[in-house]
Amino acid sequence: MLINGIWQEDWQPVQAKDEKGGFVRQTSSFRNWVTSDGSSAFAATAGRYHLYVALICPWASRTLMARKLKGLESVVSMSIVEPALTPQGWRFGTYPAATLDEVNGATYLHQLYTAADPAFTGRATVPALWDKQTKTIVSNESADIVRMFNAGFGTLASGPDLYPADLATEIDALNDVIYAGLNNGVYRAGFATTQLAYDEAFAAVFATLDLLEARLSDQRPYLLGACFTETDIRTFVSLVRFDAAYHGAFKCNLRRIVDYPHLQAYLERVYALPDVAATVNIDHIKQGYYSIKTLNPNGIVPVGPDLPWVKA
Repeated sequence: MLINGIWQEDWQPVQAKDEKGGFVRQTSSFRNWVTSDGSSAFAATAGRYHLYVALICPWASRTLMARKLKGLESVVSMSIVEPALTPQGWRFGTYPAATLDEVNGATYLHQLYTAADPAFTGRATVPALWDKQTKTIVSNESADIVRMFNAGFGTLASGPDLYPADLATEIDALNDVIYAGLNNGVYRAGFATTQLAYDEAFAAVFATLDLLEARLSDQRPYLLGACFTETDIRTFVSLVRFDAAYHGAFKCNLRRIVDYPHLQAYLERVYALPDVAATVNIDHIKQGYYSIKTLNPNGIVPVGPDLPWVKA
């Protein structure tokens, strides 16, 4: 946690909770936009921006998927933190599939936050989109970054439209349901500090999975039908972590995704799309979630589960 730009204490997963003892997620602090039409101070330019991500993190993986699917890998460079959370939060290093920070030379992600704002107070989170030109964070809100990658880079991007205008209302409505019940719901279960908060979050998680299972039962390929959208990205990043981490570490153990035939088929279908598998690292996911000392004091990482659909 940074307070007025100074690291104050060892990293803790819960910085705020509600009156029931439920986990409250921090609001994103940087909400600027990259645009291709001159409407912002951050112009869409190849090589100007750098994305900081963690392969453990579903919010960061949203942006990683969008970067891949929109063909922006040569336009937006990237650094990947190590999976295990340290007392100072995310760290760059040499763990397999992680990287050093070759743009700013930071050891810890929080150093980038104080570089952008020397008086920053809050958590240093991924993803973070960095502007090399002005040396600041453009955005640390994954939903905004996905939409920037979809439309903000103009002709520098390619690939599918992840937020088509004719589906926007339906996308927004389903996003809200999936965020509350699944994306953030698993965290509210895992980081609950009272039985009541856990019970409510647990129920919401499985109610949402049941809803999605029913939605996919008509054999539609994606959640909005034939069109793959940002809603599929938001859903996939949670589903792909569920059996490997949330089922055990977050105590979301009523059922696994493999116990839902339509959701499991959907998960494998999205995973098989070009470039998607490259955004998934089950080792980072397990190493990361099981490194959280409040959940797993001894740091023992489970060997399983068996996930035969995951590419070696």
